[in-house]
Amino acid sequence: MDKLKVGIVGSKFAAMLHAESYKRCPDVVIASVAAVDNLNEFAGTYQIPNRYDDFREMFAGEKLDIVSVCVPNFLHKDVVIAAADAGIKSIICEKPLATSVEDGLAMIKICREKQVRLMYAEDWIFAPALIRAKEIVKEGGIGDILYVKAKETHNGSHSVFAQKKEYCGGGAMIHLGIHPIGFMPWFLESDIVQVMAMITEGAGNNLVHKDYTGEDWAAALVKFEQGARGFVEGNYITCGGMDDKVEIYGTEGNIHVDLTMGSPLTVYSRPGYGYALEKTDFTHGWTKPAVDEFMSLGYINEITHFVNCTRNNLEPQKGTTGEDGLKALSVTFAVYESAEKGQVVKISKQ
Repeated sequence: MDKLKVGIVGSKFAAMLHAESYKRCPDVVIASVAAVDNLNEFAGTYQIPNRYDDFREMFAGEKLDIVSVCVPNFLHKDVVIAAADAGIKSIICEKPLATSVEDGLAMIKICREKQVRLMYAEDWIFAPALIRAKEIVKEGGIGDILYVKAKETHNGSHSVFAQKKEYCGGGAMIHLGIHPIGFMPWFLESDIVQVMAMITEGAGNNLVHKDYTGEDWAAALVKFEQGARGFVEGNYITCGGMDDKVEIYGTEGNIHVDLTMGSPLTVYSRPGYGYALEKTDFTHGWTKPAVDEFMSLGYINEITHFVNCTRNNLEPQKGTTGEDGLKALSVTFAVYESAEKGQVVKISKQ
């Protein structure tokens, strides 16, 4: 059976996550990459033969089965629409889907018209610990869910594009909080219908990052259609490495998941060592080094699922369609509206 041909647009952090995941997928070969910088270094690392500085040239010059969209948020719309116009049948778009609901709607419209499979890369849905937690809930292990609390936090973004609202679409909520916003409806099998939020407003109003034009701290109370409540947080003020945690409270019990700092390894080191966890500053003293972040955060299962959908002409699972990405985007902008107005905002049906 011929391997599926993959093209990656982008060459930085998100592109690395996708490339590392494709490496573990025997059904594919990364045939090409398009990027405006870091191109040869990235392509060399992953032994990608065909290299382009323009994604449109790559789409025209390659017969691709899958394209991974791993560029800054403000470019998602242009790349997805160009890929759909080029007839690439499977498009994997990194989070968030776009920097506005209007752009997200345009992306979904063109992909429907071109009969293209638009897949939304929410890795939390594929994280083994969260999959197991959902299985326990489905078994009745903690009764009916009453409340879910989830956060992604760290001390600041890798990318200058994430630091500027004009490129990112917002700040910590759209860049980090989008994970729990996308994960919770899949976990509860119920959409978010209203939010009440508070954020720092960016620049001089931020708690730490005065040079970020988007907020460096954001939190929201949410209500689900089935009646449960939730709490979502995203921030850039957390020292000590990326901290992703989920808590689920039910009528008969609760579940606590530590996605990033729940390593089975505990290390004490006087001199320090190479790498412990994303966003950690040093590795001296006591640390909890990650064993396999690509697997534990869901990236391997995510890419494997999307490849299987492409190979067997299947629809992606609930929570990972373009429409699901649009729902997450709508909730995120409802958070911003709520924070600005200081009132509850109801989410309209898509």
